[in-house]
Amino acid sequence: MKMCFPVDKYEGLDSNVFGHFGSAPCFAVFDTDSGEISEIVNHDALHEHGKCSPLKAIGGQRIDCVIVRGIGAGALNKLIEMGASVYRAEKGTVAENISFFRENRLNQFNPSLVCGGHGKDGGCSHH
Repeated sequence: MKMCFPVDKYEGLDSNVFGHFGSAPCFAVFDTDSGEISEIVNHDALHEHGKCSPLKAIGGQRIDCVIVRGIGAGALNKLIEMGASVYRAEKGTVAENISFFRENRLNQFNPSLVCGGHGKDGGCSHH
């Protein structure tokens, strides 16, 4: 399984999970079969809110699951249409969230908690 984590700075398993899927500078992708982790630069970071293209963001790569702290409804629905499961991350690193996932401590992302937009103060509905 390929697990995708939006991160603020790629530092392998020590990368901190970023607050938003679409505006993350990059993604850490962990392959549960091989144990390898790799980076994908976000190819869609400068999109308008609500216009995120997850397939473009991850460079067309196949992923099975996304673990994220915040995501907009459009991106959530597009990821689900692509066949990816989306889970709500806890604050912390990729390694910590992999452990939480394996322990069944992460919940699938609830559409009622999606990001509803950003105000001038950067506020978001999922904080």
